Amino acid sequence: MSTIKKKSSVPKGDFGYFAAEKKRRAAITALLFVLPLGVFFAAWLYLKTRMTIWTVGCVVGCLPACRSMVNLIMILMRKPMDEKIYLEIKRHSGDLVMSYEMYMTFYENSASIDAFAICGNEVVGFSSDPKINTEFMAAEAQKIIRKNGYKVNVKILKDLRPYLERLDSMNEHKASLEEGIKFKPDEKYPQLSRNEMIKHTILAICL
Repeated sequence: MSTIKKKSSVPKGDFGYFAAEKKRRAAITALLFVLPLGVFFAAWLYLKTRMTIWTVGCVVGCLPACRSMVNLIMILMRKPMDEKIYLEIKRHSGDLVMSYEMYMTFYENSASIDAFAICGNEVVGFSSDPKINTEFMAAEAQKIIRKNGYKVNVKILKDLRPYLERLDSMNEHKASLEEGIKFKPDEKYPQLSRNEMIKHTILAICL
């Protein structure tokens, strides 16, 4: 039985995002289809013919619904993060900036990432995805983050125990990992710290 209360709306990067996003996108897609189709059938019943300007408008009106359906299918294919793994990682995350339940996509490859821990120039992820190419995903993520001005080192682990040990080590040496790093707040996101901006960049390349 789940020990975590499910929320109707979960921010991207938080545990439970996939489950909540599936419901949200399903509701939006249904609404986008109901509106034009409702108009179509109402016009058909009233005018006794489908050959009207209303039909053309309804066809055009279905385009956003079709686009939403594609997004819905993409999110439905994603497997939520195992709650037991989340709770185990949560117990070791301490004061680190964390991001959970992501699906990172690149042209050449894509994979599920259960968690990322961010501290200074260290970004360490864990993935239970058996098909993940950790070296490729870490290298591509590192390139993008560095292009955004953060000279980080990204590593993704596939074994949970070493990852938990890495989290403990990052917490223990948090001050030294962040020491001497200069950071000018982003004008668009002045409230975000450097670690949070790195998290924001990571989430931008995730589904």
